[in-house]
Amino acid sequence: MTERPTPPAEQSPTEQPPAEQTPVPQSAAARPPVDGPTVDGPTAHAWAALGGSADLLERVSFHGPDAVLPSGLPVRQLARATVAACSLAAAELAAHRNGGPVPAVRVDQGAVATAFVSERHLTVDGRTPVTFAPHSGFWRTADGWVRTHANYPHHRTRLLTALGLPADARPEQLAKVLGEQPAERIQERAYEAGALAVAVAPVGDTAHPLVETRIVDSGPSTARPLGPAALPAAGIRVLDLTRVIAGPVATRTLALLGADVLRVDSPHLPEADDAHADTGFGKRSTRLDLADPVDRAVFEDLLASADVVITGYRPGALDAHGLAPDALPARRPGLIVAQLCAWGWTGPWAGRRGFDSLVQAGVGIAAHESAPDGHPGVLPAQALDHGTGYLIAAAVLRALTDQRTGRPGGRHLRFSLAGTASWLLHDIEPEASANDEPYDPERWLAEADSGYGRLRHALPPIAYDGAPTDWSRPPGRWGSDPATWL
Repeated sequence: MTERPTPPAEQSPTEQPPAEQTPVPQSAAARPPVDGPTVDGPTAHAWAALGGSADLLERVSFHGPDAVLPSGLPVRQLARATVAACSLAAAELAAHRNGGPVPAVRVDQGAVATAFVSERHLTVDGRTPVTFAPHSGFWRTADGWVRTHANYPHHRTRLLTALGLPADARPEQLAKVLGEQPAERIQERAYEAGALAVAVAPVGDTAHPLVETRIVDSGPSTARPLGPAALPAAGIRVLDLTRVIAGPVATRTLALLGADVLRVDSPHLPEADDAHADTGFGKRSTRLDLADPVDRAVFEDLLASADVVITGYRPGALDAHGLAPDALPARRPGLIVAQLCAWGWTGPWAGRRGFDSLVQAGVGIAAHESAPDGHPGVLPAQALDHGTGYLIAAAVLRALTDQRTGRPGGRHLRFSLAGTASWLLHDIEPEASANDEPYDPERWLAEADSGYGRLRHALPPIAYDGAPTDWSRPPGRWGSDPATWL
């Protein structure tokens, strides 16, 4: 039997940054003291990890129902803290641009809970999308459980092929084959075939960083001046090289706050229309083949005047195109580069593909949430995805402020779903409900016509005085926009 690689919760400490980069003081990533009862601990932890001033935390308050996102883990606290940190970062940048004090942040827990399951609230012309395909889920194995992810057709084909099944195999055929083999053997066969299956593991005890920030000094900065504006990210150009939920939630949030967000996908990698209908609000979408000289020239023109690049592909996947994150700020000094991966940035799993559901299985969340009969459980939301998405947006906003208030230079920001999972498992104290206010998600749902039809969708949870209450535009059809900045 193939030995299982060290799971993400047991990976080695983060590698040191290259010599030409200046790390942000590591004390910013440590859990801060909570200064009085008005400061929320998880929000303070996230805000410190982002390098924010503790003096601003008293600007944050929460209201709304406590009976949301029920779980054996503190999911409600994680969710509201990530939204609060993002809202505070937006308020801080707004104050820098317009003068005056930082606006108050008043986060509604009902709005947060609704946004954290936005893909489940989405309807398209009255139709409810299917979020997980029949071949995705938990399956019994000869010695435990495994979680598969086969939502994309190419992932389903790879999984079935790796297990010796025909491409049209039914779920019951998959169940039979999985039940005859050890979970780790299935995991490794899937990995070698480029498929996605992870053995359900117990909770580990080693923490991962919530965010890693490096200041990159690569020459005179090209960071554009930011004058007064109604929205904090107005005038900022964001190249969105992300897929699925976490990265698109981050860029959807930056678009809400005024950024010109252009998502760029390969024409050879399909995207689910329903996924884009959920996360495409406020931004535009185009398709470019980076291996094609003409398309590559168009991409280079976009990159030459971008302020932010956000990537969500497997580590190393873009390096072959000359887009290694460490190289980008050298080409455009002052560029903010945010990277997202599944399993963390070091250790034997660092280069593996992954999704929220698989990380929940691999780091022990599924085992922690298991039923009395031993069936693995899940969080009440794709909380690693959504939470990480708001943290990415918050870090970008903070970097924009930092660049213009005494710490110039580019930024290299790194996030992982495993890091957010580690925070949830090890660093957030459970909190008892303080009220019995009823929760009705209808309060935070709206309708809009889009390129896909009439959408019912969740409203954004970002909440500071003066914050926008909805996106400026509904999603267009995936890949249908011109490859230009507005």
